[in-house]
Amino acid sequence: MSQDPMDILIGADETQRGDSQAALKHVRAGREAFNQGDDATAVAECRRAVAAAPNNADSLFNLAFVLDHVGEDDEALALYERCAQLQPAPINAIINLAVLYEDQGAFAQAEKCLRQVLDTSPNHLRARLYMKDVLASREMFYDEEHDRDLAKRNAMLDTPVTDFELSVRARNCLKKMNIRSLGDLLRVSEAELLAYKNFGETSLDEIKEMLTAKGLRLGQRVEEQQRQIRRDVYDAARKSNSEASLNKPVSDLNLTVRARKALQMLNIRTIGELASRTEAELMGVKNFGQTSLVEIREKLIEHGLGLRTLDF
Repeated sequence: MSQDPMDILIGADETQRGDSQAALKHVRAGREAFNQGDDATAVAECRRAVAAAPNNADSLFNLAFVLDHVGEDDEALALYERCAQLQPAPINAIINLAVLYEDQGAFAQAEKCLRQVLDTSPNHLRARLYMKDVLASREMFYDEEHDRDLAKRNAMLDTPVTDFELSVRARNCLKKMNIRSLGDLLRVSEAELLAYKNFGETSLDEIKEMLTAKGLRLGQRVEEQQRQIRRDVYDAARKSNSEASLNKPVSDLNLTVRARKALQMLNIRTIGELASRTEAELMGVKNFGQTSLVEIREKLIEHGLGLRTLDF
């Protein structure tokens, strides 16, 4: 039997009740409406639950979750903050609060929330995954919290690669790959560049040095997208009871040498990171063929997982 999508919302501490019966009644009504796609009714019922039990963890968490779902981020954040102040604070509320903080660029607050969880549950998979994302975000060259001038940022990323001192071979390869600007370079990985005909290690080192001098790196913008993709993969795995495999190292798959080297090229360390990649991304790695692809598919299936597919 598949898990109800909102079961996680009802799992908070049952002891913190105001008018417990009324709150529970509205929570369940909100849950049913949410599962049927009736967001307006779900919000209304969850508001009634909070009115009945203002300091009840279930009531606060459910309303925050539904508001987050419909895009009311500010109110959801305030409710998660109230929920996180309860004793004991529901772990899911603290993690969701961290996610909203990260979305707003408040990385220090997000990290504080996640450390609160990991201090007591150091092996909590979801908290570890999000902590990795938050720390990566704090290290990014561009941080919206410190640079709100989008025009300035876009101007930098729109700088033509021809403005930089690159060799003729590197310039020609980038032109044939339709990489025209600095921003385009941040969307490609080392593996994708090396997979292109006549593009070698010398040209790669040349481009990496140029980017490093500007505090940038290949694939930087892809990494931003990958964090959201990993979350989607994590949520899907949780519903299929496969989340325990996500943080395991890829070495647990016992892959052949060729397949392992391909994953190293893509900087893939965990099974979850592998499951967030597409077949096309793997096939773009030099010397990675159909045999290795079939091998990886079969190994992931053993863990109840698969490579990410694209929706067109």
